[in-house]
Amino acid sequence: MLQTATPAIARGNGRSYGDSSLNPDLTLSLLGLDRMLAFDAASGVLVCEAGVLLSDVIETFLRRGWFAPVTPGTRFVTVGGMIASDVHGKNHRAGSFGDHLAWLDLAVGPGRVLRCSPTDNAELFAATCGGMGLTGVILRAAFRMARVETAAMRQRTLHARGLDECLELLGASRDWTYSVAWIDCLATGRSLGRSVVTLAEHAVRDELPAAMRETPFRRPPPRARRVPVDFPGFVLSPASVRVFNQAYYWAHPSGDELATLDGYFYPLDGVIDWNRIYGRRGFAQYQCVLPPEQSPQGMRRLLTAIAGAGDASFLTVLKPMGEQSFGLLSFPRPGFTLALDFAIKPRTLALMDRLDAITAEHSGRLYLTKDSRMSRDMLASGYPRLEEFRRLRREHGLEARFQSLQSKRLEL
Repeated sequence: MLQTATPAIARGNGRSYGDSSLNPDLTLSLLGLDRMLAFDAASGVLVCEAGVLLSDVIETFLRRGWFAPVTPGTRFVTVGGMIASDVHGKNHRAGSFGDHLAWLDLAVGPGRVLRCSPTDNAELFAATCGGMGLTGVILRAAFRMARVETAAMRQRTLHARGLDECLELLGASRDWTYSVAWIDCLATGRSLGRSVVTLAEHAVRDELPAAMRETPFRRPPPRARRVPVDFPGFVLSPASVRVFNQAYYWAHPSGDELATLDGYFYPLDGVIDWNRIYGRRGFAQYQCVLPPEQSPQGMRRLLTAIAGAGDASFLTVLKPMGEQSFGLLSFPRPGFTLALDFAIKPRTLALMDRLDAITAEHSGRLYLTKDSRMSRDMLASGYPRLEEFRRLRREHGLEARFQSLQSKRLEL
């Protein structure tokens, strides 16, 4: 597949939000590489091809007591895509996906496949994890899965009346494996940053009701709903989102409960074509991460700018982040990450430029997997190992062979 001199980019299941897996000259679909090759039940290491969907991994191994060590907000992604994005989850204190990789096989040119790991071709390994497919085509990988006793989640819901209280609750949640907050992005004044914080653990068998303990891995059958049409613009007006936010905040009372695994990790997977809510113009996602010492002031400025602009984000999520990833272009770093969805309107890009300035002033960075309009200066300010990544691409002759619309836009 790499015999041609035409620049190419690999593509998984098309769940990145920008132009990172698009190339008008040659885009290589890896969905045909969909085989699981080996599994070691003692270590939990799964070997599979890069086009295997996370949903198939979960369907196959959850019933055997294994779950993904890290999962993004959708299960309809490929293993290769998870590596290329070095995805993080609601448990980033456990690291990003690359931290659980044993090795990967990387096609870098005609007849050239390299085994990359923390000890073999380690520089290429670090460049590939989070490298957005620009170091070669990931063919196979081995990663360590996590042991679980049930398919249920033990969940605790807390209300935060403002941003400071939200950050405090998330900071104090280190005893919990998973933590995330939904933010009311239109709240202002003392209510700025008011939120619903959800903490979770994989439930153990003894925590299930007696009737469920004999079948601890049974999951409710999926009941996907479909958005049948593109919504008109007024549906996501500030007024309608304000009503939705009020309802959401009070519809999630504080307390403990058992939740389904799919409901906790993948709520949007239950809504087919959910992107049509944003109308025919679509949406842009904005995701940044700020270091811990900058997060209180920086997040306050970001939320103030959003509320002041009146551009309502239908989905606003705040998560704590753990250690810096080893990947040269990996997004995760210590601090807090904020993700927002904006319906595309004439003023949307201007607002996102203002958010860029705030993020840069607070030593933050943007997530390449969610990016569709970042500037080169913004990339350089947020990724201190960018030149090292570019150097590796040059030294291995990868610049002319692997390109995407994003890599051209940002001179990656």
